[in-house]
Amino acid sequence: MSFFISDAVAQAAPAGSLQPGIEGLLFPAAILVFFYFLFIRPQSKRTKEQKQMLAALEKGAEIVTTGGILGKVAEVDDNFVKVEISENLYVQVQRHAIANMMPKGTYKTVNKKPKTK
Repeated sequence: MSFFISDAVAQAAPAGSLQPGIEGLLFPAAILVFFYFLFIRPQSKRTKEQKQMLAALEKGAEIVTTGGILGKVAEVDDNFVKVEISENLYVQVQRHAIANMMPKGTYKTVNKKPKTK
């Protein structure tokens, strides 16, 4: 049978060299560092920015909710925000439902009434 299949010659390895050592840990460590910079760090940065934005929320700020509602903040509470979405039309939303703060004047230009002749 050794005519078709060559015999495998195995060298005896020393017993202490079976463990990979520090070289075997470099690749998994590199993967962990890669995932940290790719996923974990940007997500924590966005969370921090969201918390800062919600802390800076004040009356008169123009915001957009996660549902896409544009409005102006009328009252600020610990958990809820009263948002004016049209003239004398208010909606209460939870504080964490606010997605973005818009530049001043955005709400005013969107709510301009068309002139009738």
